[in-house]
Amino acid sequence: MSIKRVGTGTHTVLVLHGWFGSSRSWQALLPHLDREAFGYVFLDYRGYGDRRGETGRYSIAEAAGDVLAAADELGVDCFSLLGHSMGGSVMQRVYADAPDRVKALVGVSPVPASGVPFDEQSRQLFEGAADSPANRRAIIDFTTGNRLTGTWLDAMVRHSLEHSDRDAFAAYLPAWARTDFHTEIKGSDVPIQVIAGRHDPALGAETMRATFGAWYPNLELEIFPDAGHYAMDESPVALATCVERFLGRH
Repeated sequence: MSIKRVGTGTHTVLVLHGWFGSSRSWQALLPHLDREAFGYVFLDYRGYGDRRGETGRYSIAEAAGDVLAAADELGVDCFSLLGHSMGGSVMQRVYADAPDRVKALVGVSPVPASGVPFDEQSRQLFEGAADSPANRRAIIDFTTGNRLTGTWLDAMVRHSLEHSDRDAFAAYLPAWARTDFHTEIKGSDVPIQVIAGRHDPALGAETMRATFGAWYPNLELEIFPDAGHYAMDESPVALATCVERFLGRH
């Protein structure tokens, strides 16, 4: 497995990307990270980034197993997890499978462990995204509040097209949207921080309180006023500050 590490700190943070992302989608965050306190490891799922062409079941459970295999390859017994969107589901699955190895969880607009329900219009939009760049652009625009420059939207679509295999991208949609294992993590006392963007209409504060807030007694919820679904691009300095302030306590 190709592993990208940033920082030499003893606190290892495994970083998990979203459906439209890859291990490279955190670039705007990198200049603001404390590389002496933390060691960030940016991972790709099968079919994404440096693992394009690698086949599999493209499931949340498989992705979590690959994360644990990466930790073993690194020789890291205990670590924290930072997951964006779909990566929020994966990080919770890692915790469910290996709770003794996880120091803390941080979710950035994370998918709940119960999945995400769609109305019919949204379902068609999302299911068409594998074959339609226009659908991908519309989703990114919608989930950031229809307020950001088209130049950035186009770059996000290009990244998605260039860093994911079509079939993997298509298969991960039902994986994150329909996988429900929330009964396995409900009541967990793991330290967890969730960061929601005020301009995210789907995975915003209300959804986070109804899901993560109901399941994790130690949840710390942060609302970013100037972000939608992509805080690492929209508010990178604030995100690095918030994440490291939380992880520094654990």
